[in-house]
Amino acid sequence: MFDHEMRDAAERVLHACRKRGLKLVTAESCTGGLVAATLTAIAGSSDVVERAYVTYANEAKREMLGVPWDALMGHGAVSDPVARAMAAGALARSGVDLAVSVTGVAGPGGGTAEKPVGLVHFAGARSGHDIIAERHVFPGDRDAIRRVATITALTILASLAER
Repeated sequence: MFDHEMRDAAERVLHACRKRGLKLVTAESCTGGLVAATLTAIAGSSDVVERAYVTYANEAKREMLGVPWDALMGHGAVSDPVARAMAAGALARSGVDLAVSVTGVAGPGGGTAEKPVGLVHFAGARSGHDIIAERHVFPGDRDAIRRVATITALTILASLAER
């Protein structure tokens, strides 16, 4: 179901978290739970993965993660401030050590000149550390964008865990 690169990235996260006794949460929009699904496809991942939020709609981002309306209305769901708020909210509401968030335009429609198909914002949070954020514009169709976004989110988690 998940290719070798996805599984390798997930195994790196799980190994790094186990080594340091860390638990994690995901907050996903355009990936629709693929980050959590990739992690939980590996047997024994329950010792690291605490929970996952799939917050596709703005209302879900607000209700489940506490993303402020002014961030959503002022910047849009696909933005750095929203990605950061998603990660911070997931970390705060879950009480775990690490969080990653993903929000983007996977296509095929929905893109604009300002926010094209393939634009994805990520944020990573670790208790006691500053939030990190990344912005990427990935090429390809919906499946390709969601796949590379998943790998990117897993890479961010591994980096946070290895700090």
